[in-house]
Amino acid sequence: MRSVQIYRWQIPMDAGVVLRERRLKTRDGLFIHLQQSGREGWGEIAPLPGFSRESLEDAEAALRAWSRAWRNGEAPLLSGLPSVDFGISCALAELDGTLPEQADYRAAPLCTGDPDELFALLSAMPREKVAKIKVGLYEAVRDGMVANLLLEAIPDLRLRLDANRAWTPLKAQQFAKYVNPAYRSRIAFLEEPCKTREDSRAFARETGIAIAWDESLREADFTFTAEPGVSAVVIKPTLTGSLAKVREQVAAAHSAGLTAVISSSIESSLGLTQLARIAAWLTPDTIPGLDTLNLMQTQLIRPWPGSALPCAGIEALEPLQ
Repeated sequence: MRSVQIYRWQIPMDAGVVLRERRLKTRDGLFIHLQQSGREGWGEIAPLPGFSRESLEDAEAALRAWSRAWRNGEAPLLSGLPSVDFGISCALAELDGTLPEQADYRAAPLCTGDPDELFALLSAMPREKVAKIKVGLYEAVRDGMVANLLLEAIPDLRLRLDANRAWTPLKAQQFAKYVNPAYRSRIAFLEEPCKTREDSRAFARETGIAIAWDESLREADFTFTAEPGVSAVVIKPTLTGSLAKVREQVAAAHSAGLTAVISSSIESSLGLTQLARIAAWLTPDTIPGLDTLNLMQTQLIRPWPGSALPCAGIEALEPLQ
């Protein structure tokens, strides 16, 4: 006997969260809860505004159609919508026990540029000290000065930077100008500094700062290839698709000698704990990029270990069917 329940949820965000030049006041999404033969599985479906190609309405329609077929005993194909396929595949993997329970709750902390704050965060990391800064939101010169300050203040820091294709080649060079060449090798990678891949490759060649692909993974002509100056790929499962596709991408990255980083698309605590399990499973030697829970005002269903945020249960969700 199969049963399936879809829930809608909404989480208030902190006031300062801006995505693609628009303020994100709430994070909205869906959960799917599957039950069969005494087992259960949960999955999160939460298209990210400005990044996902599908809307929440598109996702809900596809999720309802799949759920009806599954409840009726069929083995329906996935929808082709990345957020829907990821959520359904996680629920199925929990249901059949193929998603391991072990999780990697280490997260590269998102830093605002305050070295004292970062010292406190990194002191809890016994091994590799990794932090992340969003760049491209302010002046490139300021970003370069902040990165340089942190690298100078914390000698064993490995810094990840994310520009979301915000810079022209000139702006990217202005950033690099303010990063001491002696520190550049401790920038683990800078995600997509420029609007085009070719400009980003040129930036890596000219500055010696390693880059990583993120948005490029979702473009039709992208291939996982070893290239000078490219050190990593950032895989966001909500934007990628099914667990099978995530596994394929991780394997392809590793085959090309690239670091694969499992990263958040601002999922709820339930989704983040699943991403932590996926990271422990597929990328056990790499700290995932999951430090987004503090952008939210509450947790849902499954809490993140150590988080002080309140965690709401099923009663906070809106059942849809």
